[in-house]
Amino acid sequence: MKITGIVLAGGLGRRMGGVDKGLALLHGSALAQHVLKRLVPQVDEILVNANQHLEQYAAFGYRVITDNLTGYAGPLAGLQVGLIEASNDLVATVPCDSPFLPPDLIARLQSALLENRAQLAMAKTFGQPHPVFCLCQRSLLPHLTAFLDAGGRKFDAWYADLKTVEVDFDDQADAFKNINTPQQLAAEN
Repeated sequence: MKITGIVLAGGLGRRMGGVDKGLALLHGSALAQHVLKRLVPQVDEILVNANQHLEQYAAFGYRVITDNLTGYAGPLAGLQVGLIEASNDLVATVPCDSPFLPPDLIARLQSALLENRAQLAMAKTFGQPHPVFCLCQRSLLPHLTAFLDAGGRKFDAWYADLKTVEVDFDDQADAFKNINTPQQLAAEN
């Protein structure tokens, strides 16, 4: 089954001091480029969700899609436009600020999704879910759109009534480390 992967880079980067996190440099390359390098081999199509610096994101060689909602509505807005634009029935999301994501992330999410006949599979480490590292069915678009239209923005509130499965990644917990602040970026560089 083919999968569309979406790199979520649509935020404002408030905690990064207004710097677009996906374009912040880690070892000379943008964080989003590190994420793409790890995600590309795992999926059949790539989309980059961004709401600013579109030309810079497009230079990475993948189609850039912008939120349908205004005002930087969060990762669910990126998932929504991804579900609209995806060519495949399964859609995965990863954040642009997690350059260490596991090389088997999508395979493990897909296996759990299919085995459990779930609508959405998400990573978790030591009991902590990471819903922006997810794989879901494209058919969830109407459900997500209704949630967003009603003012919902929180991932966990959206999937609360869906059939979900959490996939244990305790063996790779550091892979889900994200870089949110200039201090965290400096510590990794």
